[in-house]
Amino acid sequence: MDDSKLDTLRTLKKFAPAFLTIRSKAGTPLNFEFNVAQTYIDQRLDAQLQATGKVRAVILKGRQQGCSTYIQARFFHKVITTRGKKAFILTHEGDATKNLFEMTKRYNDNLPPGLCPEADRSSAKELRFQQFDSGYAVGTAGSKGVGRSQTIQLFHGSEVGFWPNATDHAKGILQAISGEPNTEIILESTANGIGNFFHQTWLAACRGDNEFQAIFVPWYWQNEYRDFKEGFNPTEEEQLLLKVYGHDGLTKEHLAWRRIKIRELSNDVEQGLELFKQEYPFTADEAFLNPISNVFINAKHVMRARTNQVESEVALIIGVDPAIGDKDKTAIIRRRGRCAYGLETFYNLNTMETAARIAHIIKTEQPVKVYIDCIGIGAGIVDRLQEMGYDCVEGVNVARSANLKEKFRNLRAELWWTMREWLMQTEQDVQIPDVEVLQSALCSVGYKYTMNGLLQIESKDELRARGMPSPDEADALMHTFYSGFYESNAVMDVKRYPIPASPMFT
Repeated sequence: MDDSKLDTLRTLKKFAPAFLTIRSKAGTPLNFEFNVAQTYIDQRLDAQLQATGKVRAVILKGRQQGCSTYIQARFFHKVITTRGKKAFILTHEGDATKNLFEMTKRYNDNLPPGLCPEADRSSAKELRFQQFDSGYAVGTAGSKGVGRSQTIQLFHGSEVGFWPNATDHAKGILQAISGEPNTEIILESTANGIGNFFHQTWLAACRGDNEFQAIFVPWYWQNEYRDFKEGFNPTEEEQLLLKVYGHDGLTKEHLAWRRIKIRELSNDVEQGLELFKQEYPFTADEAFLNPISNVFINAKHVMRARTNQVESEVALIIGVDPAIGDKDKTAIIRRRGRCAYGLETFYNLNTMETAARIAHIIKTEQPVKVYIDCIGIGAGIVDRLQEMGYDCVEGVNVARSANLKEKFRNLRAELWWTMREWLMQTEQDVQIPDVEVLQSALCSVGYKYTMNGLLQIESKDELRARGMPSPDEADALMHTFYSGFYESNAVMDVKRYPIPASPMFT
């Protein structure tokens, strides 16, 4: 066999269109050509394999983007071209198990004669190739002990967010895969709320707390998710989406399809929009729906601020939300009047390291004020910086009484309200860093009213109880408003928005 044929056999992206058959959504057989999402996943997995010698990945994606089709092909290719590879696929329900195995059987049944040995065993749930000492089997999540007695080199967890006994499977079958080179564990799913095993694994991967890499696949990479209608006029919200995601492939045709799909999902447009976010997310944070209706800051104001370009020469204010350990992170952000910029985040800094970082910023950027949350470890950071002679540093205790005691439960509520007003103002544009993590932090926090009618912002502990990460980046920005919108000689007349109405909740 010449080198070109060997290269085709060894490389999945060349092997798939040459030898693998899939069924289109219309039901017709097709050669397997990678789409954009599949190409991206293939590149990410192979890069990790090259760097670490094994694959550990958690994939968050929208509906029907071909993720399972790709992983089935990846594992089937390894099973028939490499000795000693046993693949196991665990799905969330029986019909999914059947469909995925039928996909693999189709790959096998349509191979050219003589390309690889015939399977020694072919049942409803297993293919075995004795000559290679390799095989391919599937199971359904439900039984807590499924697959745990097997020796597995390649594991595909399908729709993990919907597994009924996900934690037990993690303790069982995932422990059956060794840490040897060339082993692979791929967990993929659409989102199914927060706090479950899939969500927690995703968050840990994003923080670097496990060996998995987090791979997100946006819905608008699919060419079939487009609608070509003449006279489509984007709304203000849709124009903002184009500004934010147009560089990544979002088009007006995608938005036209999105508008139709939202109506299909629900007659209630707002409910349809929330369902669309979970099934077809723009971002990972959007996929994991915030399960409260009373979010304090609407995403449309944040998206607008992300796309604005604002020049400002007023005094520099710096906000710091310090943390220690690997659960929360220290966040630092700059703001000059209408322009917030320079967001930094750090894990695992001790108080002296955080103080040193802030001291460096003060020396090089010369802010007029640095406001630091002084509850907990922040008090030590403030003391150290003031001891070093930095008079611009001031500690902020957001748990103390508000300045407007008749309106706000505490200072934190007052500062979040001020930050919300700043974002919502229409007289002049404001700008924030164009990063997803800041938008997620700003738009994840809820609110309520006390028995006395005082506005109260959801606490970090309440957020954690819902399975949500701490909004460190938003809290850092919040601290820059300790002295109001602007700390300069300029006097601005800014429109005041009312505190949002909400039924009381506990």
